[in-house]
Amino acid sequence: MATEDKPKEPEDSSILVLGVRAHPLRDIYHLFLRVSWPTALGILSAIYLAINLVFALAYWRLGGVANARPGSFQDAFFFSVQTLATIGYGGLYPASRVANVLMTVESISGVFVTAIFTGLVFSKFSIATARIVFSRNMVITPRDGVPTLMLRIGNDRNDSVLDARVRCVVTRTTHTAEGETFYQLVDLPLVRDLAPVLFRSFVIMHCIDEQSPLFGLSAQGLAKEEIEVMVSVSGIDETTKGLVHAVHRYDHSDILFDHRFVDVLTERSDGRMVLDVRHFHDVEPL
Repeated sequence: MATEDKPKEPEDSSILVLGVRAHPLRDIYHLFLRVSWPTALGILSAIYLAINLVFALAYWRLGGVANARPGSFQDAFFFSVQTLATIGYGGLYPASRVANVLMTVESISGVFVTAIFTGLVFSKFSIATARIVFSRNMVITPRDGVPTLMLRIGNDRNDSVLDARVRCVVTRTTHTAEGETFYQLVDLPLVRDLAPVLFRSFVIMHCIDEQSPLFGLSAQGLAKEEIEVMVSVSGIDETTKGLVHAVHRYDHSDILFDHRFVDVLTERSDGRMVLDVRHFHDVEPL
């Protein structure tokens, strides 16, 4: 019987994808790497307990475990744990051919389980993750007389991201003379797209001149053309030396006209500079 293709919506996307079959276990390795550590440890613990329960049920039904209380599932379970983990305290041991065969199968399974679990945990540990923060809004404000699109990015860790490169791409809806609809991707040239050291705050700017795809567009124009701005940041983690990257999407409703970011950098009376990241997302009207 044919299975129905369920709609699938990617994370952080406004596009509903049809024709892709939803298989929760299709990319189980990548799913494991994406989930949080508590979830990952919970999954591994559940699998470990499930394997022991299966073998414990077999020991309980078939018998043959010396010193186990008759009909005790608890003894069968703890014997399974000792066998799978190769502990072998000696109080319980297989005393029949069937129990020895089952013990052999479980011991082999334990080798594979240990290898797989170790590989998964090591892979998750070795992934360099980014904690790049993006401002909640983009603003359009005059800069030297030129309308300028701005956003803030920052690193939420105490270390820095080295050679952080930023790319902004505008997605806009265009229509041909034949009535076809296209979603056009246009790169936004930035005033500076490379930060040698990205720490807590860095402002990204795009000048809206005659060559800009945003030139002449009002808030209504952005909504009419279904403007979206995709921002990607990639760099090298200062501590792990691993490549990190982050992506954020701004809808046209996230772009504020005639606003500017509240200054997060001030100077104290003693000459020291103060960076107040509590105002990282704050904007104010002109």
